[in-house]
Amino acid sequence: MSSAEKLLEIETRPGVTYATHDSVALAGDLYLPKGAGPFPALVGVHGGGWVQGARSAFQYWGPWLAARGVALFAISYRLAKANQKTFPHAVQDVMAAVQYVRGNAKALNIAGDRLGIFGHSAGGNLGALAALAGKGAPFAGGYPNDPHANESTDVKVFAGVYGVYDVAEMWQTYNRQSPKQNNIEWFLGASLADNRKLYFDASPISYAVSANNKVAVHLSVGTEDDLVDRRAHTDAFVLALKQAGCFVRTTILQGAPHYFGGDPIEEPGSFSGFMAPRLLRFLQEKL
Repeated sequence: MSSAEKLLEIETRPGVTYATHDSVALAGDLYLPKGAGPFPALVGVHGGGWVQGARSAFQYWGPWLAARGVALFAISYRLAKANQKTFPHAVQDVMAAVQYVRGNAKALNIAGDRLGIFGHSAGGNLGALAALAGKGAPFAGGYPNDPHANESTDVKVFAGVYGVYDVAEMWQTYNRQSPKQNNIEWFLGASLADNRKLYFDASPISYAVSANNKVAVHLSVGTEDDLVDRRAHTDAFVLALKQAGCFVRTTILQGAPHYFGGDPIEEPGSFSGFMAPRLLRFLQEKL
């Protein structure tokens, strides 16, 4: 956006409860543009290896996007613990957030037919699953008593930042890097050796098929990611999406490691600052 373009005023609504699943109240922070609208919106899904992290990771993205006409609903979801898996529950939390936004679209001045998901790292895994696989097992229909359970979970776009798209490969990475705690096993409740089909079901790359190619995808990743291997995840996912006929674009950040997604966008030399206008152009075209 050039300096000549006028930014919108924004409104922030913190701590909005969007669903209660298994007695756990789930909340998010709304960043809303002010103006004629209705505006498109993204559901923001933070990273943290499925076991930690917070929606405050979007504290810079929310205002930045809202000022440019894209609402953001940055959510919390259920985190895994030892002997307390959150698959498919965390994916269903993301889907419920999409349904909440769509169900309240008129009141929020949001265009209910222009929704997307913006996920970082583990949030990229959850968001991609919600975007590509939400209509089928094991994700669909998990919480029929949600106030907005009858709303569609369809989204127009998925934007992932250094996401985990092949959890079998990530299981191997955790085994090498942190053998005392494999976050994937906590998330899924089983090891790769115990249940390979579960790992297939939890991998977004499994759903990069022609039936899902109406979702436009933007993937960002750094060349120096020391946690999630770019070639095994982003590059492989891009290829599979293209083979399926998806519209897919990438932003490759030279020298960027993992974890940059929560950095201030306006900071000089910020990797997020490099990614932001490229992501915005994608959203302006496809959302």
